[in-house]
Amino acid sequence: MPDLSRREFLATPAVLASRFAARTNVVLFMTDDHGAWAMGAYGCDEIHTPNLDKLAAGGARFTRAYAATPVCSPSRMTYLTGLLPSHHGVQDYLIPEDSFGPKSRRFLQGLTTYTELLAKAGYTLGMCGKWHMGNDEYPQAGFTYWVTVPGGGGTYRDPVFVVQGQRKKIPGFKTDIVTDYALEFLDRHHAKPFFLMVPFYAPHTPYDYQPEIYRAPYAQASFRCFPRQPVHPRQNPQLRKLHGNTEAMRSYCALVTGVDYNVGRVLRRLEELGVRENTLVIFTADQGWNAGHHGVWGKGNGTVPFNMYEESIRVPMIWNHPGRIREGLVIEEMVSAYDFFPTILEYLGVGAPPDRRRIGRSYVPLLAGQKVSWRNRLYFEYAYVRAIRTENLKYVERTAEWPSELYDLEADPGETRNVIEDPAYRKTLDGLRRELAEVFEKLGAPPLSDWRKTTSQNLHVYPNP
Repeated sequence: MPDLSRREFLATPAVLASRFAARTNVVLFMTDDHGAWAMGAYGCDEIHTPNLDKLAAGGARFTRAYAATPVCSPSRMTYLTGLLPSHHGVQDYLIPEDSFGPKSRRFLQGLTTYTELLAKAGYTLGMCGKWHMGNDEYPQAGFTYWVTVPGGGGTYRDPVFVVQGQRKKIPGFKTDIVTDYALEFLDRHHAKPFFLMVPFYAPHTPYDYQPEIYRAPYAQASFRCFPRQPVHPRQNPQLRKLHGNTEAMRSYCALVTGVDYNVGRVLRRLEELGVRENTLVIFTADQGWNAGHHGVWGKGNGTVPFNMYEESIRVPMIWNHPGRIREGLVIEEMVSAYDFFPTILEYLGVGAPPDRRRIGRSYVPLLAGQKVSWRNRLYFEYAYVRAIRTENLKYVERTAEWPSELYDLEADPGETRNVIEDPAYRKTLDGLRRELAEVFEKLGAPPLSDWRKTTSQNLHVYPNP
Protein backbone atom coordinates (compact mmCIF):
# COMPACT_ATOMS: atom_id res chain seq x y z
CA MET A 1 0.00 0.00 0.00
CA PRO A 2 1.51 3.40 -0.93
CA ASP A 3 2.18 6.07 1.67
CA LEU A 4 -0.68 8.54 2.10
CA SER A 5 -0.66 12.25 2.49
CA ARG A 6 -2.44 13.58 5.57
CA ARG A 7 -5.23 14.89 3.38
CA GLU A 8 -5.69 11.45 1.83
CA PHE A 9 -5.61 9.81 5.25
CA LEU A 10 -8.36 12.09 6.50
CA ALA A 11 -10.52 11.64 3.44
CA THR A 12 -14.24 11.04 3.81
CA PRO A 13 -15.41 7.54 4.77
CA ALA A 14 -16.75 7.00 1.25
CA VAL A 15 -13.36 7.75 -0.31
CA LEU A 16 -11.60 5.58 2.24
CA ALA A 17 -14.04 2.78 1.57
CA SER A 18 -13.44 2.88 -2.17
CA ARG A 19 -9.66 3.02 -1.87
CA PHE A 20 -8.81 0.97 1.19
CA ALA A 21 -11.64 -0.93 2.88
CA ALA A 22 -11.38 -3.88 0.50
CA ARG A 23 -7.68 -4.17 1.22
CA THR A 24 -7.28 -3.31 4.90
CA ASN A 25 -7.41 -6.34 7.15
CA VAL A 26 -7.45 -6.06 10.94
CA VAL A 27 -6.03 -8.12 13.78
CA LEU A 28 -7.14 -6.91 17.20
CA PHE A 29 -5.36 -8.31 20.24
CA MET A 30 -6.91 -7.71 23.65
CA THR A 31 -5.48 -8.77 26.98
CA ASP A 32 -7.42 -9.12 30.23
CA ASP A 33 -6.45 -7.39 33.52
CA HIS A 34 -3.41 -5.82 31.87
CA GLY A 35 -2.34 -2.41 33.11
CA ALA A 36 -0.46 -0.13 30.74
CA TRP A 37 2.42 -0.12 33.23
CA ALA A 38 3.07 -3.85 32.63
CA MET A 39 5.01 -3.67 29.35
CA GLY A 40 8.48 -2.71 28.29
CA ALA A 41 7.17 -0.09 25.86
CA TYR A 42 5.36 1.61 28.75
CA GLY A 43 8.37 1.75 31.04
CA CYS A 44 8.62 -1.59 32.85
CA ASP A 45 11.78 -2.97 31.25
CA GLU A 46 11.77 -5.92 33.63
CA ILE A 47 8.71 -7.42 31.91
CA HIS A 48 9.83 -9.26 28.79
CA THR A 49 7.68 -8.03 25.85
CA PRO A 50 9.98 -7.73 22.80
CA ASN A 51 7.26 -8.29 20.17
CA LEU A 52 4.90 -5.75 21.69
CA ASP A 53 7.71 -3.25 22.17
CA LYS A 54 8.62 -3.62 18.50
CA LEU A 55 4.98 -3.22 17.52
CA ALA A 56 4.78 0.01 19.54
CA ALA A 57 8.02 1.37 18.08
CA GLY A 58 6.78 0.67 14.56
CA GLY A 59 3.45 2.42 14.94
CA ALA A 60 1.41 4.60 17.29
CA ARG A 61 1.58 4.20 21.06
CA PHE A 62 -1.11 5.91 23.15
CA THR A 63 0.14 7.04 26.55
CA ARG A 64 -3.31 7.84 27.98
CA ALA A 65 -5.79 5.28 26.70
CA TYR A 66 -8.51 4.26 29.13
CA ALA A 67 -11.20 1.67 29.64
CA ALA A 68 -14.62 3.18 30.32
CA THR A 69 -15.29 0.55 33.01
CA PRO A 70 -12.57 -1.19 35.06
CA VAL A 71 -14.00 -4.71 34.76
CA CYS A 72 -14.19 -7.10 31.81
CA SER A 73 -17.75 -7.70 30.52
CA PRO A 74 -19.02 -4.09 30.49
CA SER A 75 -15.69 -2.84 29.16
CA ARG A 76 -15.81 -5.25 26.23
CA MET A 77 -19.41 -4.25 25.55
CA THR A 78 -18.33 -0.61 25.35
CA TYR A 79 -15.53 -1.37 22.88
CA LEU A 80 -18.01 -3.17 20.62
CA THR A 81 -20.93 -0.72 20.81
CA GLY A 82 -19.48 2.67 21.74
CA LEU A 83 -22.04 2.82 24.57
CA LEU A 84 -21.55 3.25 28.29
CA PRO A 85 -22.94 0.56 30.66
CA SER A 86 -26.15 2.46 31.42
CA HIS A 87 -27.06 2.00 27.73
CA HIS A 88 -25.59 -1.36 26.76
CA GLY A 89 -27.00 -2.86 29.96
CA VAL A 90 -24.03 -4.72 31.47
CA GLN A 91 -22.77 -3.08 34.66
CA ASP A 92 -20.44 -5.77 36.02
CA TYR A 93 -18.79 -8.97 34.88
CA LEU A 94 -21.25 -11.68 33.90
CA ILE A 95 -21.63 -14.60 36.30
CA PRO A 96 -21.58 -18.09 34.70
CA GLU A 97 -25.38 -18.32 34.57
CA ASP A 98 -25.50 -15.20 32.40
CA SER A 99 -22.38 -16.08 30.38
CA PHE A 100 -23.25 -19.52 29.03
CA GLY A 101 -25.68 -22.38 29.38
CA PRO A 102 -29.47 -22.59 29.07
CA LYS A 103 -30.23 -19.38 30.99
CA SER A 104 -27.69 -17.19 29.25
CA ARG A 105 -28.77 -14.30 27.09
CA ARG A 106 -27.25 -12.32 24.25
CA PHE A 107 -26.70 -9.03 25.99
CA LEU A 108 -25.69 -7.54 22.64
CA GLN A 109 -29.07 -8.35 21.11
CA GLY A 110 -30.62 -5.22 19.62
CA LEU A 111 -27.39 -3.19 19.88
CA THR A 112 -25.28 -2.08 16.93
CA THR A 113 -21.72 -3.42 17.04
CA TYR A 114 -18.92 -2.24 14.80
CA THR A 115 -18.17 -5.90 14.00
CA GLU A 116 -21.63 -6.43 12.50
CA LEU A 117 -21.08 -3.37 10.34
CA LEU A 118 -17.75 -4.77 9.16
CA ALA A 119 -19.41 -8.08 8.31
CA LYS A 120 -22.04 -6.25 6.25
CA ALA A 121 -19.22 -4.39 4.49
CA GLY A 122 -17.74 -7.68 3.31
CA TYR A 123 -15.29 -8.66 6.03
CA THR A 124 -14.95 -12.24 7.28
CA LEU A 125 -14.81 -12.15 11.07
CA GLY A 126 -12.99 -14.53 13.40
CA MET A 127 -13.06 -14.58 17.21
CA CYS A 128 -10.48 -16.66 19.07
CA GLY A 129 -10.41 -16.21 22.84
CA LYS A 130 -12.43 -14.63 25.62
CA TRP A 131 -15.95 -13.35 24.84
CA HIS A 132 -17.76 -13.08 28.22
CA MET A 133 -20.67 -11.04 26.90
CA GLY A 134 -23.43 -13.65 27.02
CA ASN A 135 -24.24 -16.79 25.03
CA ASP A 136 -20.52 -17.34 24.89
CA GLU A 137 -20.75 -20.66 23.05
CA TYR A 138 -22.41 -19.20 19.96
CA PRO A 139 -21.15 -16.95 17.14
CA GLN A 140 -22.70 -13.49 17.17
CA ALA A 141 -22.05 -9.83 16.31
CA GLY A 142 -21.04 -10.71 12.74
CA PHE A 143 -18.47 -13.40 13.60
CA THR A 144 -18.56 -16.69 11.69
CA TYR A 145 -15.36 -18.32 13.00
CA TRP A 146 -15.78 -18.88 16.76
CA VAL A 147 -13.41 -20.40 19.31
CA THR A 148 -13.77 -19.67 23.01
CA VAL A 149 -13.74 -20.96 26.57
CA PRO A 150 -17.17 -19.94 27.89
CA GLY A 151 -17.08 -17.62 30.87
CA GLY A 152 -14.48 -15.21 32.05
CA GLY A 153 -11.62 -17.31 33.34
CA GLY A 154 -10.72 -20.85 34.33
CA THR A 155 -7.57 -22.89 34.24
CA TYR A 156 -4.70 -22.20 31.85
CA ARG A 157 -3.79 -25.92 31.66
CA ASP A 158 -5.69 -28.25 29.30
CA PRO A 159 -8.81 -26.05 29.03
CA VAL A 160 -12.15 -27.00 27.48
CA PHE A 161 -12.82 -24.88 24.39
CA VAL A 162 -15.91 -24.53 22.25
CA VAL A 163 -14.62 -24.76 18.68
CA GLN A 164 -17.25 -23.94 16.08
CA GLY A 165 -19.94 -25.32 18.36
CA GLN A 166 -18.07 -28.42 19.52
CA ARG A 167 -16.68 -28.81 23.06
CA LYS A 168 -13.08 -29.99 23.14
CA LYS A 169 -10.63 -30.46 25.99
CA ILE A 170 -7.34 -29.43 24.45
CA PRO A 171 -3.99 -30.26 26.05
CA GLY A 172 -1.60 -27.37 26.51
CA PHE A 173 -1.46 -23.75 27.59
CA LYS A 174 -4.58 -21.65 27.01
CA THR A 175 -2.78 -18.65 25.46
CA ASP A 176 -0.95 -20.88 23.00
CA ILE A 177 -4.18 -22.67 22.06
CA VAL A 178 -6.03 -19.41 21.41
CA THR A 179 -3.23 -18.48 19.02
CA ASP A 180 -3.26 -21.88 17.30
CA TYR A 181 -6.83 -21.21 16.24
CA ALA A 182 -6.07 -17.61 15.29
CA LEU A 183 -3.42 -18.95 12.92
CA GLU A 184 -5.92 -21.45 11.52
CA PHE A 185 -8.33 -18.60 10.81
CA LEU A 186 -5.62 -16.66 8.98
CA ASP A 187 -4.64 -19.68 6.92
CA ARG A 188 -8.25 -20.13 5.82
CA HIS A 189 -9.34 -16.54 5.29
CA HIS A 190 -6.33 -14.35 4.44
CA ALA A 191 -7.18 -14.14 0.73
CA LYS A 192 -10.15 -11.81 1.36
CA PRO A 193 -10.66 -8.89 3.77
CA PHE A 194 -10.76 -10.19 7.32
CA PHE A 195 -11.17 -8.97 10.88
CA LEU A 196 -9.60 -11.24 13.48
CA MET A 197 -10.17 -10.60 17.17
CA VAL A 198 -7.78 -12.35 19.54
CA PRO A 199 -8.89 -11.59 23.11
CA PHE A 200 -6.41 -13.44 25.32
CA TYR A 201 -7.45 -14.56 28.81
CA ALA A 202 -4.03 -13.62 30.16
CA PRO A 203 -2.86 -12.18 32.47
CA HIS A 204 -6.17 -12.70 34.34
CA THR A 205 -6.14 -14.99 37.36
CA PRO A 206 -5.87 -17.90 38.14
CA TYR A 207 -2.09 -18.06 38.34
CA ASP A 208 -2.24 -21.84 38.18
CA TYR A 209 0.00 -22.62 35.22
CA GLN A 210 2.51 -20.99 32.90
CA PRO A 211 4.95 -22.97 30.73
CA GLU A 212 8.53 -22.73 31.92
CA ILE A 213 9.60 -20.95 28.74
CA TYR A 214 7.51 -17.94 29.80
CA ARG A 215 8.58 -18.12 33.46
CA ALA A 216 12.30 -18.41 32.76
CA PRO A 217 13.01 -14.66 32.28
CA TYR A 218 11.84 -14.06 35.86
CA ALA A 219 13.90 -16.65 37.74
CA GLN A 220 16.04 -13.93 39.35
CA ALA A 221 13.71 -10.94 38.92
CA SER A 222 13.30 -8.35 41.67
CA PHE A 223 9.85 -7.30 40.37
CA ARG A 224 10.61 -3.64 40.91
CA CYS A 225 7.52 -2.60 38.89
CA PHE A 226 5.30 -4.04 41.62
CA PRO A 227 4.82 -1.56 44.48
CA ARG A 228 5.09 -2.90 48.03
CA GLN A 229 2.55 -0.68 49.75
CA PRO A 230 0.45 -1.53 52.80
CA VAL A 231 -2.74 -3.36 51.97
CA HIS A 232 -5.58 -1.02 51.07
CA PRO A 233 -8.16 -0.90 53.88
CA ARG A 234 -10.90 -1.68 51.37
CA GLN A 235 -9.04 -4.48 49.53
CA ASN A 236 -11.34 -7.15 48.12
CA PRO A 237 -10.52 -10.10 50.44
CA GLN A 238 -10.65 -12.60 47.58
CA LEU A 239 -7.34 -11.19 46.27
CA ARG A 240 -5.67 -10.23 49.53
CA LYS A 241 -3.38 -13.27 49.48
CA LEU A 242 -1.61 -11.90 46.39
CA HIS A 243 -0.11 -8.91 48.24
CA GLY A 244 3.66 -9.16 48.43
CA ASN A 245 3.47 -12.62 46.90
CA THR A 246 6.54 -13.16 44.72
CA GLU A 247 4.97 -16.15 43.00
CA ALA A 248 1.95 -14.01 42.01
CA MET A 249 4.29 -11.40 40.55
CA ARG A 250 6.22 -14.05 38.62
CA SER A 251 3.02 -15.61 37.33
CA TYR A 252 1.61 -12.27 36.19
CA CYS A 253 4.81 -11.43 34.31
CA ALA A 254 4.99 -14.89 32.75
CA LEU A 255 1.40 -14.59 31.53
CA VAL A 256 2.21 -11.25 29.89
CA THR A 257 5.30 -12.74 28.27
CA GLY A 258 3.18 -15.64 26.99
CA VAL A 259 0.91 -13.11 25.31
CA ASP A 260 3.91 -11.35 23.80
CA TYR A 261 5.30 -14.57 22.35
CA ASN A 262 1.95 -15.42 20.77
CA VAL A 263 1.52 -11.94 19.31
CA GLY A 264 4.84 -12.62 17.62
CA ARG A 265 3.50 -15.88 16.21
CA VAL A 266 0.56 -14.08 14.59
CA LEU A 267 2.74 -11.30 13.18
CA ARG A 268 5.07 -13.87 11.63
CA ARG A 269 2.15 -15.69 10.03
CA LEU A 270 0.87 -12.43 8.52
CA GLU A 271 4.32 -11.97 6.98
CA GLU A 272 4.42 -15.55 5.69
CA LEU A 273 1.00 -15.17 4.10
CA GLY A 274 2.05 -11.92 2.43
CA VAL A 275 -0.66 -9.78 4.05
CA ARG A 276 1.23 -7.89 6.76
CA GLU A 277 1.49 -4.67 4.73
CA ASN A 278 -2.28 -4.67 4.25
CA THR A 279 -3.13 -5.45 7.86
CA LEU A 280 -3.80 -3.03 10.69
CA VAL A 281 -2.67 -4.57 13.98
CA ILE A 282 -4.10 -3.21 17.24
CA PHE A 283 -3.09 -4.19 20.75
CA THR A 284 -5.01 -3.14 23.85
CA ALA A 285 -6.60 -4.45 27.07
CA ASP A 286 -10.13 -4.60 28.41
CA GLN A 287 -9.08 -2.77 31.58
CA GLY A 288 -6.05 -2.20 33.78
CA TRP A 289 -4.74 -3.88 36.92
CA ASN A 290 -3.24 -2.92 40.24
CA ALA A 291 -0.46 -5.21 41.42
CA GLY A 292 0.31 -3.49 44.68
CA HIS A 293 -0.49 -0.01 43.36
CA HIS A 294 -2.46 1.93 45.98
CA GLY A 295 -2.11 -1.16 48.16
CA VAL A 296 -4.52 -3.01 45.85
CA TRP A 297 -4.34 -6.27 43.95
CA GLY A 298 -7.10 -6.20 41.39
CA LYS A 299 -8.99 -3.85 39.10
CA GLY A 300 -12.08 -1.74 39.75
CA ASN A 301 -13.55 -4.44 41.95
CA GLY A 302 -10.22 -4.97 43.69
CA THR A 303 -11.71 -2.76 46.40
CA VAL A 304 -15.18 -2.51 47.90
CA PRO A 305 -16.47 0.05 47.08
CA PHE A 306 -15.25 -0.12 43.49
CA ASN A 307 -12.37 2.18 42.54
CA MET A 308 -11.39 4.25 39.52
CA TYR A 309 -7.64 4.38 40.16
CA GLU A 310 -5.47 5.15 37.16
CA GLU A 311 -3.97 1.66 37.19
CA SER A 312 -7.48 0.18 37.06
CA ILE A 313 -8.56 2.14 33.99
CA ARG A 314 -5.41 2.99 31.99
CA VAL A 315 -4.62 0.42 29.31
CA PRO A 316 -1.98 -0.15 26.64
CA MET A 317 -3.10 0.92 23.17
CA ILE A 318 -0.98 0.38 20.06
CA TRP A 319 -1.98 0.81 16.42
CA ASN A 320 0.46 -0.47 13.80
CA HIS A 321 -0.11 -0.32 10.05
CA PRO A 322 2.98 -0.22 7.81
CA GLY A 323 2.94 2.63 5.35
CA ARG A 324 -0.10 4.25 6.86
CA ILE A 325 0.65 4.96 10.53
CA ARG A 326 3.97 6.65 11.18
CA GLU A 327 6.61 4.71 13.08
CA GLY A 328 7.37 5.97 16.56
CA LEU A 329 4.21 8.05 16.84
CA VAL A 330 3.39 8.83 20.48
CA ILE A 331 -0.16 10.03 21.13
CA GLU A 332 -0.64 11.79 24.45
CA GLU A 333 -4.29 12.80 24.07
CA MET A 334 -6.74 10.98 26.33
CA VAL A 335 -8.92 8.41 24.56
CA SER A 336 -11.50 5.94 25.86
CA ALA A 337 -12.86 2.52 24.95
CA TYR A 338 -16.01 4.30 23.75
CA ASP A 339 -13.88 6.13 21.16
CA PHE A 340 -12.87 2.84 19.55
CA PHE A 341 -16.22 2.32 17.77
CA PRO A 342 -16.14 5.50 15.65
CA THR A 343 -12.37 5.26 15.12
CA ILE A 344 -12.17 1.75 13.69
CA LEU A 345 -15.13 2.40 11.40
CA GLU A 346 -13.73 5.66 10.07
CA TYR A 347 -10.30 4.11 9.60
CA LEU A 348 -11.82 1.33 7.49
CA GLY A 349 -14.29 3.59 5.69
CA VAL A 350 -17.42 1.90 7.03
CA GLY A 351 -20.45 3.94 8.05
CA ALA A 352 -22.65 3.50 11.12
CA PRO A 353 -26.24 4.52 11.83
CA PRO A 354 -26.37 7.49 14.20
CA ASP A 355 -27.09 6.95 17.89
CA ARG A 356 -27.21 9.92 20.25
CA ARG A 357 -26.24 7.65 23.14
CA ARG A 358 -22.75 7.19 21.73
CA ILE A 359 -20.32 9.55 23.38
CA GLY A 360 -17.14 8.67 21.49
CA ARG A 361 -14.95 10.62 19.10
CA SER A 362 -12.88 9.22 16.25
CA TYR A 363 -9.15 9.60 16.85
CA VAL A 364 -8.23 8.90 13.23
CA PRO A 365 -6.70 12.43 12.97
CA LEU A 366 -4.39 11.60 15.87
CA LEU A 367 -3.26 8.44 14.09
CA ALA A 368 -2.40 10.63 11.11
CA GLY A 369 -0.12 12.73 13.31
CA GLN A 370 -2.37 15.77 12.98
CA LYS A 371 -2.34 18.52 15.58
CA VAL A 372 -6.03 18.85 16.25
CA SER A 373 -8.17 20.41 18.92
CA TRP A 374 -8.80 17.60 21.37
CA ARG A 375 -10.62 18.01 24.66
CA ASN A 376 -8.96 15.87 27.32
CA ARG A 377 -12.06 14.88 29.23
CA LEU A 378 -13.29 11.33 29.79
CA TYR A 379 -16.26 9.74 31.54
CA PHE A 380 -16.48 6.40 33.32
CA GLU A 381 -19.21 4.18 34.70
CA TYR A 382 -19.25 1.03 36.81
CA ALA A 383 -22.47 0.08 38.60
CA TYR A 384 -22.86 2.55 41.51
CA VAL A 385 -19.79 4.58 40.46
CA ARG A 386 -19.44 7.28 37.81
CA ALA A 387 -16.39 9.42 37.22
CA ILE A 388 -14.95 12.23 35.17
CA ARG A 389 -11.26 12.70 34.42
CA THR A 390 -9.89 15.99 33.11
CA GLU A 391 -6.31 16.88 32.32
CA ASN A 392 -5.46 17.31 36.00
CA LEU A 393 -8.50 16.25 38.05
CA LYS A 394 -10.53 13.13 38.73
CA TYR A 395 -13.93 13.18 40.42
CA VAL A 396 -15.31 9.78 41.46
CA GLU A 397 -18.97 9.81 42.45
CA ARG A 398 -20.65 6.93 44.27
CA THR A 399 -24.17 6.37 45.49
CA ALA A 400 -25.04 7.48 49.01
CA GLU A 401 -23.83 4.25 50.66
CA TRP A 402 -20.22 5.01 49.81
CA PRO A 403 -17.91 8.06 49.94
CA SER A 404 -17.03 9.95 46.77
CA GLU A 405 -13.55 11.18 45.91
CA LEU A 406 -11.73 14.07 44.26
CA TYR A 407 -8.07 13.89 43.26
CA ASP A 408 -5.78 16.66 42.07
CA LEU A 409 -3.69 14.64 39.63
CA GLU A 410 -1.21 17.43 39.05
CA ALA A 411 -0.34 17.82 42.72
CA ASP A 412 -0.98 14.18 43.60
CA PRO A 413 -0.52 11.87 40.59
CA GLY A 414 -0.51 8.83 42.87
CA GLU A 415 -4.09 9.55 44.03
CA THR A 416 -3.09 9.40 47.68
CA ARG A 417 -5.10 12.34 49.00
CA ASN A 418 -8.86 12.69 48.61
CA VAL A 419 -9.46 16.47 48.60
CA ILE A 420 -13.25 16.32 48.33
CA GLU A 421 -13.63 17.99 51.74
CA ASP A 422 -10.94 20.63 51.09
CA PRO A 423 -12.61 24.08 50.86
CA ALA A 424 -10.02 25.15 48.30
CA TYR A 425 -11.58 22.71 45.80
CA ARG A 426 -15.23 23.48 46.51
CA LYS A 427 -15.89 25.48 43.33
CA THR A 428 -14.01 22.92 41.23
CA LEU A 429 -15.95 20.07 42.82
CA ASP A 430 -19.29 21.74 42.17
CA GLY A 431 -18.41 22.21 38.52
CA LEU A 432 -17.28 18.59 38.01
CA ARG A 433 -20.30 17.22 39.85
CA ARG A 434 -22.64 19.30 37.72
CA GLU A 435 -20.89 18.34 34.47
CA LEU A 436 -20.95 14.63 35.27
CA ALA A 437 -24.69 14.72 35.95
CA GLU A 438 -25.39 16.76 32.82
CA VAL A 439 -23.40 14.44 30.55
CA PHE A 440 -25.26 11.32 31.66
CA GLU A 441 -28.59 13.15 31.55
CA LYS A 442 -27.87 14.30 28.00
CA LEU A 443 -27.12 10.70 27.04
CA GLY A 444 -30.50 9.66 28.42
CA ALA A 445 -29.15 7.74 31.40
CA PRO A 446 -30.97 7.78 34.74
CA PRO A 447 -29.47 9.42 37.83
CA LEU A 448 -26.70 7.40 39.47
CA SER A 449 -29.00 6.46 42.34
CA ASP A 450 -31.15 4.53 39.83
CA TRP A 451 -28.27 2.62 38.26
CA ARG A 452 -29.87 -0.80 38.94
CA LYS A 453 -32.61 0.09 36.44
CA THR A 454 -29.97 0.05 33.70
CA THR A 455 -29.18 -3.68 33.87
CA SER A 456 -31.01 -7.00 33.88
CA GLN A 457 -27.98 -9.16 34.63
CA ASN A 458 -27.58 -11.20 37.82
CA LEU A 459 -25.15 -9.07 39.81
CA HIS A 460 -22.23 -10.59 41.66
CA VAL A 461 -22.31 -10.28 45.46
CA TYR A 462 -19.05 -8.97 46.86
CA PRO A 463 -17.78 -9.88 50.33
CA ASN A 464 -17.20 -7.09 52.81
CA PRO A 465 -13.48 -6.27 53.17
